[in-house]
Amino acid sequence: MEGTENTSDQIYHPAPGETQLTWRAVLTGCLLGGLIASMNMYLGLRIGITEGGSLLAAILSFGLFTAMKPRKPFSVLETNISQTAGSGAGSMPSAAGLLAPIPAMAMLGEPVPWYALLWWSLAVAYLGVFFAVPLRRHYVVIEKLRFPTGTATANTIVAMYAKAGEALAQARVLLIVGGCAGAYAVASYFVPYLEDIPTAWIGSAAITTAVAWGFKPYVGPMMLGAGILVGPRVGISCALGSIAAWGVVGPLAKAQGWAPGNKLSYSDGARGWILWCGAAIMVAEALVALLMSWRTFASAFKRVDADGVSTDNRDEDIPNHWWMIGLLLATVVATVIAQIVFHIPWWMTIVAVALSAVLANVAVRSTGETDWNPIGGMGKVTQLAFGGLSPGSTTTNLMAAGITGAGASQAGDMMHDLKAGYLLGASPRKQFIAQLAGIAAGVCFVVPLYYLFDAAFHVGAPTSDLPAPAAHAWKAVAVVLSQGLGALPHNAEYGALAGGIFGASLPVIRKLWPKAAPYVPSGLGFGLAFLIPEPKYFVTMFIGSMFLVWWQRRRPAQAGRFMYPVACGLIAGEGLMGVVKALLIVAGIKPLF
Repeated sequence: MEGTENTSDQIYHPAPGETQLTWRAVLTGCLLGGLIASMNMYLGLRIGITEGGSLLAAILSFGLFTAMKPRKPFSVLETNISQTAGSGAGSMPSAAGLLAPIPAMAMLGEPVPWYALLWWSLAVAYLGVFFAVPLRRHYVVIEKLRFPTGTATANTIVAMYAKAGEALAQARVLLIVGGCAGAYAVASYFVPYLEDIPTAWIGSAAITTAVAWGFKPYVGPMMLGAGILVGPRVGISCALGSIAAWGVVGPLAKAQGWAPGNKLSYSDGARGWILWCGAAIMVAEALVALLMSWRTFASAFKRVDADGVSTDNRDEDIPNHWWMIGLLLATVVATVIAQIVFHIPWWMTIVAVALSAVLANVAVRSTGETDWNPIGGMGKVTQLAFGGLSPGSTTTNLMAAGITGAGASQAGDMMHDLKAGYLLGASPRKQFIAQLAGIAAGVCFVVPLYYLFDAAFHVGAPTSDLPAPAAHAWKAVAVVLSQGLGALPHNAEYGALAGGIFGASLPVIRKLWPKAAPYVPSGLGFGLAFLIPEPKYFVTMFIGSMFLVWWQRRRPAQAGRFMYPVACGLIAGEGLMGVVKALLIVAGIKPLF
């Protein structure tokens, strides 16, 4: 058997000589990962949320090869290789910092050249993979943490081969919904009224005021899909946050004279004022939740007795010199790029890499236990640390935190893949190679795509369709740490204080009163609403989450089968057509109306 462990919890036992690391599996994963990366880039820059690519890559690769009917059928382990490469590529918008630190740098007047971003992305993304390798035996083999996404992916792959017809039905629904969503997205580019429904014919003064603050009808497949995907708790949180931000706090700040300018102005408008409330909510919740997970910190460095645990097949284990040499090379490249491009002293990059190694360990355990990778919280920890090590430097603050975020992101993603492989009896060595290939492919997709989106949509600009909310949160923390509270708009410190108290209270309430936890808002969803200039997006997202509730009650079996394919189809269809829309804008092709 070409596997790594003879374990009792394996759900699939490969046949002798079953194909695994093949060119067709890796190339399929890389290409599908590029599509997932494009989707995540558009979604992340629009509302600050991304979708993990493991399940999507597994379903699409199975559907693709089943439809193609190759002479040699696609094997279970080849599908696992495809999802490994696909998830590695699909996570690159976040791992490369293209959703937060890189746009934040551009907002501060320091855009990163494409060639530097290419090397930087490769270096910091590979750091996380190399961090993950030595943690595999501890968390996957010995402690057997669940890693919910990895476990779900393994079970989905086995189920698809057991019920090929069901899997093809899911893939067919995903493609049909994605095609319809993509067609609608392109049509709405040429006829914008399809997306933004006119409201001028409504004469009500109250409705006119609401529309002026962004509460207007919006038909967007991506937002509907995101609502289905995140579910009612996050969907309701986003809607409540939008009402609080743009229905209460923003108008209040304008009425009190604290933000007298245009509502979208960062310097003297409501957007620049309430941004600090939202950033404080997100940062406070992330940090307090991280602190309350102190047991995770402690157990992440606890040794576990391996007695009675099956040993690895060393022929298929990842050699130590692979990840050690890789870690050294990635650190050297990151240090050189940081010194030349960002003028960060070499020793600070070494400190950031060391801190990233520690926090990647915590991220892996957190992901294994809860499926939650606290990238935002750990990025803020790094920002606070470098606020003390390098006071006054926003560049060092952002890019050092970017190293930590990349390490945590890729380590968690890699461990999900290794968990899936462990359950399927796959070779970790071959998965490691597939992940490296996926990352390289993902970088080749996302770096040019970022510059295309920036040229077409002006990422992070006040009126941009891609406002990059996560980047504004990172930038806000960096500015305060470098310039102090004087950088805040008039009286915004009180809004930030209120937001911080509110955000910090959320994890405390969930911890002390577990029965109330399902009814406590998500700080991420609530806070993001303060950073998105158009609440219409989250209103549509809320509608999507309520559709899911209705669907689950009326037809639970159907919802269970097709909820994920429908959600991903809506998101991927519009996300991929976002690339087409960007090309149309750059080419100068204008809407019809």
